[in-house]
Amino acid sequence: MTELADRLDRLLPQTQCGQCGYAGCRPYAEAMAAGDAGPERCPPGGDRGARALAHLLHVRPIPFDRDRGEHKPPQVARVVEADCIGCTKCIQACPVDAIIGGSKHMHVVIEPLCTGCELCVPVCPVDCIVLLPAH
Repeated sequence: MTELADRLDRLLPQTQCGQCGYAGCRPYAEAMAAGDAGPERCPPGGDRGARALAHLLHVRPIPFDRDRGEHKPPQVARVVEADCIGCTKCIQACPVDAIIGGSKHMHVVIEPLCTGCELCVPVCPVDCIVLLPAH
């Protein structure tokens, strides 16, 4: 089962967003490998991802579950420097440690590490995080 989970995990977008209902891509892959979850739960992977997962699982492909979120092009977060108050809530919310900074200091997103999961956006009390298309 570990080999199957590894293969499924490699097909997932690695956003670590939790929209699938699991704490990240690896736990979702493990649940699929164990037969506890279907391949349609990943909005960042879209219909193409759901089909690839279904193919690997040897199950009938179905579209991704739109109730879990929408499929979007790759994006990255950016902190609007002038508005950041240094609260650190975005740092705590980031599942991939792509945001750096200290308390009461401006924070910065390390763009190559950012998966665009959007988890930092709703926790920001001053709305200083914007999402931009990934380069």
